Amino acid sequence: MIKLRHAQPTVWEGLFAEEVAELWEPWMRVVDELLEDEALLDTVYDAQGKRHGLSRVRGRQQTPAEVALRMLILKHVRNWSYETLEREVRANVVYRSFCRVGMEKVPDAKTLVRLGQVIGAETIAELHDRIVALAQEQGVVQGRKMRVDTTVVETNIHYPTDSGLLNDGARILTRTMKKIAGKAGGLKRKVRDRTRSVSKRVIAIAQAVRHKGMDGELKRQREYRQLLRLTRQILNDSRRVQLEVEALPARRRRGVQGLGKRLEAMADQVRRVVRQTKVRVFGGMTQFPDKLLSLFEAHTEIIRKGKASKPNEFGNVVELQEAENQIITHYEVFEKRSSDQHLLLPAIAAHRRKLGRVPGWVAADAGFYSRANEEGATAMGVKYVSIPNRKTRSEQRRRWEKQRWFKRAQAWRTGCEGRISVIKRRHGVARCRYHGIQGMRRWLGLGVIADNLINIGRYLSPQNG
Repeated sequence: MIKLRHAQPTVWEGLFAEEVAELWEPWMRVVDELLEDEALLDTVYDAQGKRHGLSRVRGRQQTPAEVALRMLILKHVRNWSYETLEREVRANVVYRSFCRVGMEKVPDAKTLVRLGQVIGAETIAELHDRIVALAQEQGVVQGRKMRVDTTVVETNIHYPTDSGLLNDGARILTRTMKKIAGKAGGLKRKVRDRTRSVSKRVIAIAQAVRHKGMDGELKRQREYRQLLRLTRQILNDSRRVQLEVEALPARRRRGVQGLGKRLEAMADQVRRVVRQTKVRVFGGMTQFPDKLLSLFEAHTEIIRKGKASKPNEFGNVVELQEAENQIITHYEVFEKRSSDQHLLLPAIAAHRRKLGRVPGWVAADAGFYSRANEEGATAMGVKYVSIPNRKTRSEQRRRWEKQRWFKRAQAWRTGCEGRISVIKRRHGVARCRYHGIQGMRRWLGLGVIADNLINIGRYLSPQNG
């Protein structure tokens, strides 16, 4: 069963809370009032109710929606792990009071992980929209200005090589087949473990890469042939195991049905890696379309942003746009990378949709520049469009970019770099385990919400005037 809040506190708890309130940080007092909003609690409550069909009326009491929301926000504000969050809230009366736990039991780390999964990416997006609306109601943001930038959030993968992907596939397929054999009570033929032979071939390929010239290339291709041969044998074994699982009696088949689907999905991905390896190593085609970079984070893309220190980044492009007082009004994680030039006009449309007005100022870096973007933004009602054109040779354009308003807008735009750094590092977005594109969106959304609440709290805090 689910509920919005814990039961009404006792008189003693109320008196104790008044003493503890003096120890609160200034931003916490403002954020505490914002999180009283019924729309925020109802959004979390509805998400918890969708966990199971009868979650609202049956089962054990779940963590109240109010406690779940506040603990997840506190986690991202402090950049704690779930274990640290549980320990700190249990031991600190200020955090107990802020999270509305009181004298009740603090949810353990595993429960908090499940709550974070239940409150998915769509729910996080709704919470963010509501917080932006609250910031507008409080006068923190008016929507007169907008700045936008993109960055790359790297996925938690090792450096992608064909040999490494084949090694991962061989290990996962063999392990899954052994689990199926154990749960099914044995198979007709014992699963053969070829992971040691695969590892030897991977090491041999790494050593062959060090040898330059034709001899090193021939040796590398020879080792790859052996690695592909072993991989095909493992794939044949997986196909045989799948056929045996389909032939099992219904009762035994139900016990391994989930593992069978996992085996089939992983085998399909390994076959995809085999195809791209053959084309690259033996065909010399490095620009393979839809190249798979990870068996576990299949959404990962190769992204080149022109950085000398990191020419290739493996992850997904993230867009962040802000208004006044560093309030992030919109964020987006793209499954397929799009040029920055194609993102400016949709960003202005999102700003208008969320704040009810077109910004008077729009600032972005040179990657967003195109003449069509400037004309389109002006047609939408933007008065000042500050996007530098680095490739121009026109003296008129250079004089245009030297105007005072243009330089002021570009100086304000540089704040995007600091905001990206805060979201990726202080809120742990750059170091988390995403578990898919939806996990990345959920984690990024929580980081954005935490950052917005901190900025709203600082702006409205009495100590800041």
